[in-house]
Amino acid sequence: MSDAKASSHSYKKVAIAACFGTFLEWYDFLTFATLAVVFGPLFFPSSDPSTGLLASLATFGVGMVVRPIGAAIFGSIGDRIGRRPVFMITITLMGIATVCVGFLPTYSQVGIWAPILLVSLRLLQGLSAGGEIGGSAVYLTEHAGDSNRGFKTSFLQLMGPLGILVSTLQIALLQNWLTTEEFLSWGWRVPFWISLILLLLAFKARMALEETPIYLQLSKTETQSKSPLRDNFKDPETRKKMFLLCFCVSAGGAILFFCVQVYTSIFLKTTVKLAPQLVNQLSVYATLALLPLTVFAGWLSDKIGRKPVVVSGLILGATLILPAFHFLQKNSHSTALIAMILIGLSGILALVVGPQTALLAELFPAKTRNSAATLPHNLAAGWIGGLLPLIVTWLNQEWVSDLAGLWYPTVFLGAAALVGLIFLPETKAVNLSK
Repeated sequence: MSDAKASSHSYKKVAIAACFGTFLEWYDFLTFATLAVVFGPLFFPSSDPSTGLLASLATFGVGMVVRPIGAAIFGSIGDRIGRRPVFMITITLMGIATVCVGFLPTYSQVGIWAPILLVSLRLLQGLSAGGEIGGSAVYLTEHAGDSNRGFKTSFLQLMGPLGILVSTLQIALLQNWLTTEEFLSWGWRVPFWISLILLLLAFKARMALEETPIYLQLSKTETQSKSPLRDNFKDPETRKKMFLLCFCVSAGGAILFFCVQVYTSIFLKTTVKLAPQLVNQLSVYATLALLPLTVFAGWLSDKIGRKPVVVSGLILGATLILPAFHFLQKNSHSTALIAMILIGLSGILALVVGPQTALLAELFPAKTRNSAATLPHNLAAGWIGGLLPLIVTWLNQEWVSDLAGLWYPTVFLGAAALVGLIFLPETKAVNLSK
């Protein structure tokens, strides 16, 4: 086998193992979002259904809020002792927490302890996701080499949509096979039980992973940072790039992700009043469309640069989010039109997230890359994107409007596009070893 073929085979092995583990993280993390409407009455019973939904969305948000804490802890560990050990810890933590959700008693069985236990497990999920999401981008990009990094690493961005897709399909099948009473009694637990099998498979795959060549070189020359977080905040250039990553790339991608992949489902079920089975079917179509669009956006960023692809996605998002949801509300009778709108939104999301994996790693120097990338990325995804369903729902209720809350993502995406257009550097030709 030639060196080129051996290198390609080695990268594919690394990519499959890394991506499968990240898929499990997203599957575990986002199954909760898919079941937000179900969790309301089971864990947060209330005479007002809106209050129960808000409580359920808040619990989903709690997991997002603690993601930066996990990023700070595990990101620093990744810079000090290596990228690989962090992967083993985070996937184990996520898997155990998720399996336990499947065995939780409900409010009718143990009262207030039910939501307390649910929130506690959600916190563990958030800590794990903080170490995994972002750190996996650095790991994969450092293995990708210097050519076609955008295309090679874009596949990691498919794991979030695939996590939602598998979760949605499972729940749709369960709702089809089971009666409503059976699903509310025990059927909702099945996706969490299945995660145990996925955990064992992912753990086995990750056991075979190797440390990145860039980190091995740092180890040989003993140039690892002993205090990576402190070093990041002391360096003005790194601070600037952390802000740009947080505010433009990661926040923009997170807002679009939760608008397109999470909130649309909630909006169609609770506001447009479409049947849950139909919403799940439409979500599958949109997700299937997102997969090739994301890879195309990663490939395009290798050709014309990361910056123009990402900024164009932010501009389109700021311009079209409100009109898109307005059309969804006004055209509930046309399934084909709704599907077209969802696919169009998926295209906008792809422009931002396709180049994102490579961009996360390319912005920062090797010795502090893991912590510099994971903290702002998870801060944006957790505090800005993750709280979006809760904030939008709350604003809608405060303004007694189904669309008023969507001004939040619209304004944010517009500001991110402007800042990115002016300050975001082009990184596609960066040497990752430095």
